[in-house]
Amino acid sequence: MSTTVSTPDADESCAYCGSRIFDHDPICVRDCDDGCGSPRYFCNYACLSAHVDENDLTAGNACEWTPGE
Repeated sequence: MSTTVSTPDADESCAYCGSRIFDHDPICVRDCDDGCGSPRYFCNYACLSAHVDENDLTAGNACEWTPGE
């Protein structure tokens, strides 16, 4: 799987709170279990964590990963 690396626009907003990401400590996330869609940007780990919690993204396989299987 190949990934293209690019810098987001200077005025890119946080996918969770809408703040400008470069006013904070930005994080880029890409969902590669869903066709490696477009990256989503979060202005900091707090917004990413809130997004994960609100969308129940830690349920299922993410918490039950077994490397040997």
